[in-house]
Amino acid sequence: MAATRGAAAPSPPPPKHHQHDAAAAPPTFADSIENCCLDGRDAASVVSDLHGTLLRSANSFPYFFLVAFEAGGGFPRALLLLVMYPLILAAEALVSTSLATRLSIFIAVCGARESAVATVAHAVLPKFFLEDMHPDAYRVFMACPRRIVVTATPRILAEPFLREFLGVERVVGPELEVTRGGICTGFVRGGDGTSEEQAFRDCFADQRPGIGLCSSDRAPESRFLPLCKEVYLVPSSKAVDPVPRTLYPKPLVFHDGRFAIRPTPLAALAIFLWLPFGFLLAIPRMLVAVLSPSVPLAGFLEALLGLQIRMRGSPPAAARIHGHGVLFVATHRMLVDPLFLSVCASRRVTAVTYSISRVSELLAPIKTMRLTRSRSQDARAIRALLAQGDLVMCPEGTTCREPYLLRFSSLFAELTDIIVPVAVAVRFQFFHGSTARGWKALDPLFFLLNPFPAYTIEFLDRVPDEWTVSSGKRTSIEVANFVQEKLARALGYECTNFTRRDKYRMLAGNDGIVKGERSTHEKIHAKVAGGRFLGLFQCRQGGKI
Repeated sequence: MAATRGAAAPSPPPPKHHQHDAAAAPPTFADSIENCCLDGRDAASVVSDLHGTLLRSANSFPYFFLVAFEAGGGFPRALLLLVMYPLILAAEALVSTSLATRLSIFIAVCGARESAVATVAHAVLPKFFLEDMHPDAYRVFMACPRRIVVTATPRILAEPFLREFLGVERVVGPELEVTRGGICTGFVRGGDGTSEEQAFRDCFADQRPGIGLCSSDRAPESRFLPLCKEVYLVPSSKAVDPVPRTLYPKPLVFHDGRFAIRPTPLAALAIFLWLPFGFLLAIPRMLVAVLSPSVPLAGFLEALLGLQIRMRGSPPAAARIHGHGVLFVATHRMLVDPLFLSVCASRRVTAVTYSISRVSELLAPIKTMRLTRSRSQDARAIRALLAQGDLVMCPEGTTCREPYLLRFSSLFAELTDIIVPVAVAVRFQFFHGSTARGWKALDPLFFLLNPFPAYTIEFLDRVPDEWTVSSGKRTSIEVANFVQEKLARALGYECTNFTRRDKYRMLAGNDGIVKGERSTHEKIHAKVAGGRFLGLFQCRQGGKI
């Protein structure tokens, strides 16, 4: 491929292997990033732009849209940003990209709490950044041990992803101005050439950065490229596939946020155009779902409303075995998993819940029992419920959106030998039906707002007698691991050692415990004195990844 020349590019071009001696100070040249040789980069430094370089898209609208919605503004602020987008484009075309970016920042964060913005940057944005990484820029960037990123996006938004996933040493970008009360004013400071030069002096002293990466469109106005020994440009007009998940620097297991798709301007417009129809469909869908355990044709009615409920395998008969009901051990995708399992099983199944809100309990059309902080009390209560009928448990203790299964609690294996694993899978277009930071009572609504949501319930074979605790051959931990691996194979997922606590500490900064009295249906009240709750759903087995 022919080299893309910059204004200061000498002729002829230098060879592929370059000297990295700062004293020699070789002249800056520009070449296509595809021609960058990675040999001898073990001690190299790299400085890269973010949008249009490390990220395929030069448009930062999706990230500001996510911040506008997730940082407390909801649909009104996100809609305002979308309505103002033509003005933002006009400002970019007629004045400058900097003005357009600052206008987007003002609309997205003005009046929002800095802590909320920081939480969105940590829990929501990394997924969308990862899915937009440019493969060529990523290859060169990760080959250099010292990594610096320059961006017009506020540092608070880009830094969590860049440091945690890409190991960036420093992020050079504007800072949000915040009041003493922690409220964002919508204005920024810094982000100019002076701050970039000062950051480079702090990082490199009298040295020059080894490699500079930038998009071909932004190269003429870049202020850091002339400071680099070598310059490689990312073609702006060339469409490339994103970095595959298998090449991510670390697995993306947990993320939050309501949006399931990247909210580009066109996608955001489609979402808002769909919302009125979505609400009209969500209401009857919800009514049928609430009545579903009592309505034989609930699945057919939901299909007419665009909600597909698929069942694979055969649920066991409702008759009790040896005086006990069946314990369904299910993977956890959403709050309403037990409800759809009841629909597929054609009978009401009691659900064991973990730290859910009072509102969710009151709205539940099936019987629920909230687990307490006492393992022994919970065991007695679950045995009593199994003596009355069937029960469903989700040993992960929380939902996981990605193709991973969290560590299973071993409690269920100690309570009964009649265990039926159930694999749960969901499909949606616009919105996730789960959240770690938001109001969980709205989870079913967001799921039902999707144009064609789908639920798949697969009943696997009952756990063999030799894989039960009563056989005397297996411990409860071994049984829990066996069931986890069996479900992972059925779904094509990967088993992990992560727990509920890990998820909530990563995404919400807490242990994920909802304070409340007791369940609507349960008769258990546990009094626990002091100490930190270790979490009933945290399986005690260790070392299994």
